[in-house]
Amino acid sequence: MLTRRFSFDKLKRWVWSFVRFVLIAGLSFVILYPILQKISTAIKHKSDLYSPIVVWIPENFTFDNIRDAMSIMNYWETLFNTFMLSGMTTLLTAASCALAGYAFARLRFKGSNILFFGVILTILVPPTTILIPVYMNLREFSLGGLIPLLTGDTVNLLDSYWPFILTSITANSLKAGLYIFIFTQFFRGVPKAIEEAAYIDGAGVGATFFRIMLPNAFPAIVTVILFSFVWQWNDSFYTTTYLTSSHVMSTQLSSLPYNLEMFLDGGEAASSDPFYLSMVQDTGILLAILPLIILYLFVQRSFVQSIERTGVVG
Repeated sequence: MLTRRFSFDKLKRWVWSFVRFVLIAGLSFVILYPILQKISTAIKHKSDLYSPIVVWIPENFTFDNIRDAMSIMNYWETLFNTFMLSGMTTLLTAASCALAGYAFARLRFKGSNILFFGVILTILVPPTTILIPVYMNLREFSLGGLIPLLTGDTVNLLDSYWPFILTSITANSLKAGLYIFIFTQFFRGVPKAIEEAAYIDGAGVGATFFRIMLPNAFPAIVTVILFSFVWQWNDSFYTTTYLTSSHVMSTQLSSLPYNLEMFLDGGEAASSDPFYLSMVQDTGILLAILPLIILYLFVQRSFVQSIERTGVVG
């Protein structure tokens, strides 16, 4: 009887290990397949496109696709601008959302529940529904009528970094509702006895937040910073709406097919090989996500630990 029970437990562990292996292998394939395909495409020669025996490993290795994509995208300047934009919005968003999250978690005031419900709505409502009023407000920015009162006309903030700055410092940037929710839930989980001890020692709300609550919120800060940086880097909706001429990854990728035709054929789009254009475009996409892949290799451990401690799932 004991032997039979041991065999059943062993079989159950083996089945679970097999199922887990299949799930992990399937997820890894779904995630890695597009990246490996783009790497293979980036080092292929144009002649390998029409070779029936070339699937993954090219017959003729070349870095021409990478050089062409980097030249078209003005890669190093674009990379620097994207880092600056993503880093700036990330820091401002993390600071404003931390303040808002602490206020919702610890400070009780009239209408706080209604405001927090509005925060939840920003997570649920698609951004396209408010795009037109936001766009019009930024194109004719008046600061509640103060700017026309002083200068006689409104200010056009489009095609600059000001829309990102203003939305970040007011906790209205990309996915800001989710970041406020993360900070709120984290601060609610901190024991109130810590704050009460600070109040007894004479610390005010601001001193308690900056000296006690904020240092303890390191896991939530890391989570928000990484989410914000990656989502801003990959964002094409807001970035292409606010910026048109700035060299950042989103705008360069959106204009890459047109610029590619101009670069390869001197403006004669009709003579361009569509398959080769697709090859160089895939190379540009790979160059755009490469910094994020390198970043993930260094911060993966901190990111996973922060996600576990903040309780963000799904």
